[in-house]
Amino acid sequence: MRIHEQGLNDPVSRAVSAVALANLIFFGVEFAVAASIGSVSLFADSVDFLEDAAVNGLILVGLRWSPRQRARLGIALALVLLLPGVATVATAWRAWDSGRVPAPLPLSITGLGAFAVNFWCAWTLAKVRHAQGSLTKAAFLSARNDVIANIAIIAAGGLTALTASLWPDLVVGLGIFAMNLDAAREVFMAARAEHRAG
Repeated sequence: MRIHEQGLNDPVSRAVSAVALANLIFFGVEFAVAASIGSVSLFADSVDFLEDAAVNGLILVGLRWSPRQRARLGIALALVLLLPGVATVATAWRAWDSGRVPAPLPLSITGLGAFAVNFWCAWTLAKVRHAQGSLTKAAFLSARNDVIANIAIIAAGGLTALTASLWPDLVVGLGIFAMNLDAAREVFMAARAEHRAG
């Protein structure tokens, strides 16, 4: 395995390490709230936080690999991006079957906290997203999608309060699934092009 001379104190490594830690911490917060109020969108987003922590951890390892090896890892990460979507579909089915409506205030407050964390992560990764090809692109796209998802979660909380319906939360959860599919496609295409070029 060819190792590149790139220390853990360079800007890319520092950014990825900080983002991985932030994602891991807020996963615990959001998962606990999702479980307590039965929210599909928060569950989907919490799984996404855990996935982001794992993705950034893998990226941190892959930064020291050769371009071809990084491209292969990028292809694997594209598949990892699909995992939160699979969990979301299963949770959405259970929520629809039970008819349970999540509490709107905790839904909105937790969504706002997730928005703040993901906005910071996206801003941090935007500065280095072109530095390591598909790896940092995967991290940035995931964080960017999470910001969009969190805005939708906050809106779902408001709509749930107005309608007393499970549908806003359910629709947002499935929307997060759709964004993960698109991000996986983008990362896979970039990684495949890098692999061919390498």
